Amino acid sequence: MFVLELTYTKPLERVEAVLEEHVAWLQQEYAAGHFIAAGRKVPRDGGVILAAGVDRTAVEKIVAQDPFILAGVCTYRITEFVATTTAPALEGYREQLST
Repeated sequence: MFVLELTYTKPLERVEAVLEEHVAWLQQEYAAGHFIAAGRKVPRDGGVILAAGVDRTAVEKIVAQDPFILAGVCTYRITEFVATTTAPALEGYREQLST
């Protein structure tokens, strides 16, 4: 599983200009089964996406297609983790530690 942390690098009005395309991209990735949650950070200086079911190379390719990246209005920090415990509703995402 991955935590994708977006940090805006341009003024909010530049981010807003690309927001509709970014939301369409998010919906595409939800439909593909790659994303399980996303939202704005508070304060609004970026966002967070939870991704699952893909490897790091795939995540990097997905992130590279984000309209925010293509417009140069944000950067990403990609953190991989092993979700060994989850809420019951997320049980399908639970992972095992490799030994």
